[in-house]
Amino acid sequence: MAHRGLTFGIFLAPFHRLGENPTLAMDRDIELIQWLDHLGYDEAWIGEHHSAGWELIADPGLIIAAAAEKTRHIKLGSGVTSLPYHHPLMVAQRWVQLDHMTRGRAMLGCGPGALTSDAYMLGIEPATQRPRMLEAMDAIMRLLKMEEPVTMKTDWFEMRDARLHLAPYSDPHFDIAVASTITPFGMIAAGTHGVGVLSIGAGLPGGPEALAKQWQIAEDAAAKAGKTISRKKWRVVVNAHIAEDDQQALDEVRKGERNETVTYFEDTLGRPPGRAENPLADGVKMGTTLVGSPETVIKGIKRLLEYSQGGFGGILFRAHEWANREQTMRSYELFARYVMPVFQGSLDPIASSNAWAKENRKQVFGATPEAVKRAFTDFGHAVPEEFRTRTIGARDS
Repeated sequence: MAHRGLTFGIFLAPFHRLGENPTLAMDRDIELIQWLDHLGYDEAWIGEHHSAGWELIADPGLIIAAAAEKTRHIKLGSGVTSLPYHHPLMVAQRWVQLDHMTRGRAMLGCGPGALTSDAYMLGIEPATQRPRMLEAMDAIMRLLKMEEPVTMKTDWFEMRDARLHLAPYSDPHFDIAVASTITPFGMIAAGTHGVGVLSIGAGLPGGPEALAKQWQIAEDAAAKAGKTISRKKWRVVVNAHIAEDDQQALDEVRKGERNETVTYFEDTLGRPPGRAENPLADGVKMGTTLVGSPETVIKGIKRLLEYSQGGFGGILFRAHEWANREQTMRSYELFARYVMPVFQGSLDPIASSNAWAKENRKQVFGATPEAVKRAFTDFGHAVPEEFRTRTIGARDS
């Protein structure tokens, strides 16, 4: 049971290709969260974006509120709220309200804002986004302590005797995590405040190899700030798709992955074109992409755990539509049936019980034939011929 307790979920930006009905696309996002809740996934983190056409959700809080009404167990977070775009008092107030509305299932993901085009429209200089995120996060954490009114003035927001209108539903407050890519920034912010981490950079080339070093940065920052940080609250974000065998999984997603990468990341956002002839296969080999059979994906997750040099708390799939709807939903089901239990410790007791029964079947089940016969004779009935001429098993009783 070395991996018992690993959690699973999705990081839902979302990514919806151009040309599809956006209303139905958002409906599919909520439907996917419902499916994951049914399958026993732990978390869904929903993104905030305002431009570029693919990532359609402007307010993750609205999706969280809608999905909470249609689910029972899954926790719902913003992945992430772009803090420089909002007054921190408003962010804190909204998430306290969601904390109540979801009965403690809401989570706040924090980030500086991923799309430069969003910041451009808001008149925010990219160089100011990370410092502003730190200022906003400091304000939010102070508000959540509820120890005293917060007075704070920066070059972009001001608070005067600010306090929460409601206490959080969760004790002491809802879960908070910081998005981290390839720079030290996110890990430092998480460590400084003793909160969780969403390692989005784990799905990039070189990301798995950098996991241990990234976590060390977070621990160092926590120690410097007099905080503690838990690997249990560290989620690693990767691309994944599962089918019955490796080739089928690759065939199902190859076209969709190329469409997303070329059309959105390269042609729209300006990322340099990849040089690899088979980027999916390369990603599987590097451990940044978990595409294949359940057995292949299990090996990939174990490899990521080894790279982390101490483990992490959860795996998040970057939700995509590389495959068609049926294949995508089937992928999540296969993962829930055959991969999740390996890392939750639920298979070991079953296998142990089965092995015990096999090893001791003569001793344990040997008395069954006589017991079945006596079930007839003790009540004055003859044993039927079919029971006399065959071996009676445990199930016959």
